[in-house]
Amino acid sequence: MTDHQAARRAPGTPRRPGALPTAILLIGAFYSLIPVAWIVVAATKTNAQLFSTFTFQPGTGLLDNLGDLFSYGEGQFSQWALNSLYYAGVGSLLCTLVSTAAGFAFAKYRFRGRAPLFYLILAGVLLPGMTLAIPQYIIMSEIGMVGTYWSVLLPGLISPFGIYLARVYAEASVPDATIESARIDGASEFRIFTSIGLPMMLPGMVTIFMLQFVGNWNNFLLPFIMLSDEDKYPINLGLYTLLSKGSGEPALYGIAIVGTAVSVIPLILLLLFLQRFWRLDLISGGLKG
Repeated sequence: MTDHQAARRAPGTPRRPGALPTAILLIGAFYSLIPVAWIVVAATKTNAQLFSTFTFQPGTGLLDNLGDLFSYGEGQFSQWALNSLYYAGVGSLLCTLVSTAAGFAFAKYRFRGRAPLFYLILAGVLLPGMTLAIPQYIIMSEIGMVGTYWSVLLPGLISPFGIYLARVYAEASVPDATIESARIDGASEFRIFTSIGLPMMLPGMVTIFMLQFVGNWNNFLLPFIMLSDEDKYPINLGLYTLLSKGSGEPALYGIAIVGTAVSVIPLILLLLFLQRFWRLDLISGGLKG
């Protein structure tokens, strides 16, 4: 666009995105959605169609595959799904509460060692989960929790990135003047946090919960190390066992594929449900402005 054309553009008119950024975004979306599309299409195929038809040609075995999936092992997939909901739901909720409380404290309180402690926690973001898995296993083994649900839940309660996000959001959304006014009125610190901090930080908490839920839902390494009982497996570890057995039983490939497609549905539903909280935050911000 020339300077003359830019000058003629009305004030406040949004600039149109260039062709190159749009093309890059489309390529990225295409690259990300192709595996999802393949899983959805493959879930509709019978075992014979899976290896004999065109990759993206729909099949005719979706209902049979779903029936085989939920009848496998006397409903073992349903147990895996419940386990994943428990690990991801309860674990993410507890982690969100811990992260919110810690982030609020780092943002609104001044205490000795505050900065070094925060940077120490933040350094945990740089550590990959694989590095912590073995020490976590040793700790759980020492306290006798290996093989239990707690061995998967407890290591995920502390999220350095969640604490960082909570601190940033608390600094931006909870005014110091409001806290001081509550203290003058005689409110305790616990009531300030529960009655003022939590409602104001709700959109940030939703973000932390969503990120943590997705991470816990897709967590494979920790359950793989901690659990030996298949009835306590999450979905992804259960599907891994199906694929491992598939070399001797090819029929299990179709069950594993349709199970993978079904396992994506809760994440989609959760995103659709939680996005209204982000939309309400944007609306409320516009009204306040």
